[in-house]
Amino acid sequence: MFGISRQAHYQKQCRERVQSLENEIIMEMVRQVCRKILYKIQPMLAQERLKIGRDRLFTLLREANLLVKPKKMYRRTTVPGPSRAPNRLPGLVVTQCNQVWVCDITYLALIKSRFAYLFLLMDLYSRYIIGWHVSSSLAADGALISLDMALSQRSNNHEEVIHHSDHGVQYTNRTYQNRLLENNLLASIGAVGNCYDNIYAERVIGILKGEYGLDFPFVSISQVSPVVEEVIYFYNSDRPHSSLEMSTPKDVYEGKIQHVPTIIFPLAV
Repeated sequence: MFGISRQAHYQKQCRERVQSLENEIIMEMVRQVCRKILYKIQPMLAQERLKIGRDRLFTLLREANLLVKPKKMYRRTTVPGPSRAPNRLPGLVVTQCNQVWVCDITYLALIKSRFAYLFLLMDLYSRYIIGWHVSSSLAADGALISLDMALSQRSNNHEEVIHHSDHGVQYTNRTYQNRLLENNLLASIGAVGNCYDNIYAERVIGILKGEYGLDFPFVSISQVSPVVEEVIYFYNSDRPHSSLEMSTPKDVYEGKIQHVPTIIFPLAV
């Protein structure tokens, strides 16, 4: 009747549902940022005998154009690899550090339409970044270097750790998988095409880019590693997380804060 096919109608409904979900996620990010800022400046406010609530702070930041503006990623960094491993996260309850590590790769823009690539490994329970490497290519060497950094910080090599990644060739190649086996790490790989299977790793990348400016272009790749090192230091040791009851990843990973909420993965449908 309206010149629109049934397929186009359902595709539009699907796009609207995805857009609604994205909007909810973005607003939750903004609310979390405001809560963290308010938490961080409370001692200074008390010293000046000032009081401000979250809503008023939110309004001030919006008027000053200081709210984080999340950006979408347009460059693909996942090239499917040949081997597979089961997804070990559904039904899992994460209650301690070094129980699950998650990893991902993202691009960092350079001027003249070039890119550097950041390989990240994060301890899921504490949100502590334990391994990272900046590379000029997507070769698997960058993933191995970040893994070796993480292994060097691991306190007990005899405990099994679930290593969760996407299906990228950097993580599924034989050399990387052998390194996992040698160090008592259990490979876990998310479903192809399901970004929510690795949402925690993608979330930390969003924080580094949105809150710490890693989404701005660098002049050259030589600039990238020193900046990333500084950003990760401040993320690990200075940024309070609402999911960690306003503790920092470093304090949780080092055992200074021991009781933070567990992470429960729903069973696969």
